[in-house]
Amino acid sequence: MENVNYQRVLDAAIDKIKQEKTTPSLMLHCCCAPCSSYVLEYLSPFFKITVLYYNPNIYPFEEFYKRATEQKKLIAAYNQFVVNKIDYIEGEYNPEVFYKMAEGMEQLKEGGRRCCKCYELRLRETARIAKLKSFDFFTTTLTISPLKNSGKINEIGEAISEEFGVNYLFSDFKKKEGFKRSIELSKTYNLYRQNYCGCEFSQS
Repeated sequence: MENVNYQRVLDAAIDKIKQEKTTPSLMLHCCCAPCSSYVLEYLSPFFKITVLYYNPNIYPFEEFYKRATEQKKLIAAYNQFVVNKIDYIEGEYNPEVFYKMAEGMEQLKEGGRRCCKCYELRLRETARIAKLKSFDFFTTTLTISPLKNSGKINEIGEAISEEFGVNYLFSDFKKKEGFKRSIELSKTYNLYRQNYCGCEFSQS
């Protein structure tokens, strides 16, 4: 899908949900609390969200644990006021899966083929669990980052949707000043904001 305004696609999906007066279930892959802050604020009025923190790419384990802790802290804070309570699933920390996927691509620049395969790895697991638990939709917070290719992420999500038979919720969360709002919310909730994407290759 070339030259697609994914924010408009998302707007249309939400408008349909409003018209149908339903609250579909959404399996939301989250990479960290700061990136999820705006997304949860934005989507929680319309979906019954379960956050999936599945990030075998994160290095080292202490960083994985710190981000998971912050994610749970944010959800607990949001659950004090949101209409639709947010659930949480923590995926297994299995970095060997990531390193096997990244083999031969270690020296590639950030944002290239290795990163796209990493998006695919995490989105495929999100779709698998969404299918297993009969969720209506799955998606990811990854499109909120100005440094990530939203078009590529959505293309991967669409392909995986067809593979698993679960609806993919298209997005470009950086639009409508979503990234700016995530920074504001991070300050409000005193969230730890990391200075690298997650894997050891992104530290250099």
